[in-house]
Amino acid sequence: MTDLRTHMHGLWLPLVTPFRDGRLDETSLRRLTRHYCTQGIDGFILGATSGEGMTLRDAELERLVAIVRDEMAAGRRSVPIGLGLSGADTSRMKERLDETAHWPIDFYLIASPYYVRPSQRGILAHFEALADHAAWPLALYNIPYRCAVGITNQTLLRLAEHPNIIGLKDCGASREQSIALLRDRPQGFRVLTGEDANYFEALSDGADGGILLSAHLETATFAAVHAELRRGNPDAAEARWQEVAELTRLLFAEPSPAPAKYWLWRSGLIDSPEVRLPMVEVSSELAATLDREIERRSEKSAYEEPLVALRPDSHMATPIMQT
Repeated sequence: MTDLRTHMHGLWLPLVTPFRDGRLDETSLRRLTRHYCTQGIDGFILGATSGEGMTLRDAELERLVAIVRDEMAAGRRSVPIGLGLSGADTSRMKERLDETAHWPIDFYLIASPYYVRPSQRGILAHFEALADHAAWPLALYNIPYRCAVGITNQTLLRLAEHPNIIGLKDCGASREQSIALLRDRPQGFRVLTGEDANYFEALSDGADGGILLSAHLETATFAAVHAELRRGNPDAAEARWQEVAELTRLLFAEPSPAPAKYWLWRSGLIDSPEVRLPMVEVSSELAATLDREIERRSEKSAYEEPLVALRPDSHMATPIMQT
């Protein structure tokens, strides 16, 4: 992208990574890519938290990027790709930037150094070193409940002035901090929420969009929330939001992305709900709850395109989606 800032808005999907029998499920990955490119998303994030990136080997991560780019090239629509990278060693992270510099991506999404609990000066120096070194632009990822240390607005505003830092995935868990950042940020610095349950609230406060695991389901509705707000229709946007708000709680009832993978498997978009340890598949109790919600939503939308098949290997008859 010549100016990625102009594209970094709207609905971004942190794509799950499908596995089968311990390996990357390339067939399901191609199916997912084709499907979501028709659903109104504005970009993909690959290999981040929702994509179980910390369990992927380097070769798997490279193959993941190549397949998604290949499927988009073969289709009728292409969107930007952000690559999730994280680490606590600045020197090793610079090596990772070198190793991925030739990959067909558009930017990196990089979280704060985890576990080591650096000071704000350390966080600033870390990201400046990476931004100076990277061949692709950087988007920051502020998620203190995973990294143990949050990025303050003072640090974020200094980093926002760096020409190779284009935006932020905001999971800071403080609406007050987010509103202040949106007020004070320099022009062109994009802020997308990563808190699924706060999507409508964040957009109403002025965020540019969202990076939402929940948008794997009813994607067009999540996209419509943003579109209606941009058109100046807050009541219509809130009505669309109420259609999917419950999904943002249900899909995080157990550690993500297991609930979303279960739902995608039951819907026929992936061939297995498999996750990699230390993640485990959903409990039988949550599976039953998800089944009931899938059935309810299927019945509600039964007037739409006919369902053409049923998954035979599930305990409840569930539509298999054609792609």
